[in-house]
Amino acid sequence: MTLWSTAKRLTKRVVGYPEDQPPVVTVNDWVHKLSDDPKHEVLSYIESLFPITKWITRYNRGWLYGDVIAGFTVGIVVVPQSMSYAQIATLPPQYGLYSAFVGTLIYCLFATSKDVSIGPVAVMSLTISQIISDVDKRFPGVWEGPQIATTVAFVCGLIVLGIGLLRLGWIVEFIPAPAVSGYMTGSAINIVAGQVPGLLGESGFNTRAATFEVIINSFKFLPQTKLDAAFGITGLFSLYAIRMGCDALGRRYPRRQRLFFFLSVFRNAFVMVVLTLASWLYCRHRVSHSGKYPIKILQTVPRGFQHVGPPVIDGKLVSALAGQLPVATIILLLEHIAISKSFGRVNGYKINPNQELIAIGVTNAIGTVFGAYPATGSFSRSALKSKSGVRTPAAGILSSIIVIVALYGLTPAFFWIPTAGLSAVIIHAVADLVTTPRQAYSFWRVSPLEFVIWLAAVLVTVFSTIEDGIYTSICASLALLLVRLARPRGYFLGKVTLTARSQEKAETRDVYVPLNPKPSLMNADVKVTPPAPGVIVYRFEESFLYPNSSLLNTILVDYVKAHMRRGKDMSLVSPSDRPWNDPGPRPGQDENEENLKKPVLRAIVLDFSGVSQIDTTAVQSLIDTRKEVERWADRPIEFHFATILSPWVRRALLAGGFGTGVPSSQIPPEIAAVVPYRGGQIVSNTEPEHHSDVEAPVPSKSESDYDAVQNAPIELENTPFFHLDIVSAVRAAESVLREEMFSARSSVSKLPDISES
Repeated sequence: MTLWSTAKRLTKRVVGYPEDQPPVVTVNDWVHKLSDDPKHEVLSYIESLFPITKWITRYNRGWLYGDVIAGFTVGIVVVPQSMSYAQIATLPPQYGLYSAFVGTLIYCLFATSKDVSIGPVAVMSLTISQIISDVDKRFPGVWEGPQIATTVAFVCGLIVLGIGLLRLGWIVEFIPAPAVSGYMTGSAINIVAGQVPGLLGESGFNTRAATFEVIINSFKFLPQTKLDAAFGITGLFSLYAIRMGCDALGRRYPRRQRLFFFLSVFRNAFVMVVLTLASWLYCRHRVSHSGKYPIKILQTVPRGFQHVGPPVIDGKLVSALAGQLPVATIILLLEHIAISKSFGRVNGYKINPNQELIAIGVTNAIGTVFGAYPATGSFSRSALKSKSGVRTPAAGILSSIIVIVALYGLTPAFFWIPTAGLSAVIIHAVADLVTTPRQAYSFWRVSPLEFVIWLAAVLVTVFSTIEDGIYTSICASLALLLVRLARPRGYFLGKVTLTARSQEKAETRDVYVPLNPKPSLMNADVKVTPPAPGVIVYRFEESFLYPNSSLLNTILVDYVKAHMRRGKDMSLVSPSDRPWNDPGPRPGQDENEENLKKPVLRAIVLDFSGVSQIDTTAVQSLIDTRKEVERWADRPIEFHFATILSPWVRRALLAGGFGTGVPSSQIPPEIAAVVPYRGGQIVSNTEPEHHSDVEAPVPSKSESDYDAVQNAPIELENTPFFHLDIVSAVRAAESVLREEMFSARSSVSKLPDISES
């Protein structure tokens, strides 16, 4: 079965067009398929649940160095952050450490992302605090906060695990990037506003109310600011000063940039140590007769794991949580998938959404045994992990060891940590989740309607609740999806030359049809000629939108990897230098023998005659596709677009860097990141090494590009890779092949004659 027929069958099955339904599969067919080799099928499925088995046997010292550095770096950061996020969730600080330990340890067994760090996060912690507050309001004194939090983790973990096991991870594709960015921006503003009173020592009003109410009350209660503000404001100022100073020094002294990066990473731990020491010096002799201190401090933090055991799941509590579980589940999976996809595209690998959901589900289900509350992917810690040079998911093991050391050896020191200092850590970390104006403008450039969705999610979250903000963004996205047709079919095209004979002369023209056309489409005796070797022609039949962008990316990239030559000779790469997700063949196997038989990829032609809409996620998918195929071919690849009928589609492609011939190395890997990371841009170390003399090719003009009357080019000069029809696009793509063949023949003809010498 060819890749085209497989992709076509998959597209039919997913889309389910009524006029072209796939053949009915009977129970007997299914049983017969399993009976061929049921043992192999079962073992393959079990092995797919544990991706660690594919790379752990080839673990080497080169990977170990990067994992140790990254694991230690994340471990230093996760300890103060976990206790701070537990404060957001209105839980004792040790529960944040429990969640951090389980998340960093368990995730490496199931991960398909080397960069993601699992643990407590700000948005989920705020959601847990709202759930605890709601349950206490309806059932006062019945259940304690930790039991409510662990019950949410257990139930949501099982739901997400079920979605992953049933391979329903494609559901997350129905929520676009602007919607995720919108509710995360609104949530970040909500969290920052709720932590300002703690930073200043204010009290007397509800910090869990709507964001605008908290902001108004914070100004009203400014005269009641207490001594806690000295610790909180000093800590917040120090965090920003250290980061900005290290960034400036890193730009001034590029050779020592990595040193300044690690100094910046340790700012959280350094500031907390200084504030804790200052708190101890000030408070140790100023305790009142009632046991109160002049500032708010954490006080007693239990040592070790005090709540290990089977989780206590009360059926009545689950019923009371029924209305809150959907939003908690959405946050659990959405934030993690968005983060893992972001770092996958930046660092050159692809995550498996189903497997990531399994990892999240197992982590939260097992976490309840330790008393943990819900944990998911953290953007800030994942960014640190990536920039620290992590090589495999095993780095999480060292992070979990550091958390254990903190739980068993540092709890006496935690007694004196000022809560205002924890508020400073929260504000410093969460403020980076707010979308920048430049990113919001990128949403507007690509798709104004999606910008409206983003803005609505932010406003509803700020003026109402996170739950309402999430539901607003999702419902608005689905409403937009109903207006546009989703999940299109597409075809790899070949050429058929038609000849029209008349009394005077015979005229020929080229028509592009699917390489494997259906019998009902055209005569079976007609021969379809494939494009020139190294040229791929693909046609979309519907708008290119966020629900189908991943599918089309997969089809194109898989086709390239299956039919085109890999540019880099991987046999010359040492095992320690290979990426963890491509460890290579087993000893004794040659991966270059079949590779050399394939043609060299030179150009991809995309027929956009059926594309009337395009959005941010789809443009990002095209950027990802170009990065992946160029990484595979180890050379620049031309992307030609034919028959762009909509000016909005042209505008979006130009925003993504297509059409003008600008090299992909000069275009950012993300056109509009879901979450910004202001600690420095993350640069992938897996980019293909192009020669310095290789420039972006400019296609030559074919005869069809010129008007027959005026003898002038029809197409615009500033976008030479946008063509009016598919014929001129393919000819421009194949001209690169002709020029290379001509250049090769010229080089051979200039060689000296060996016989004469």
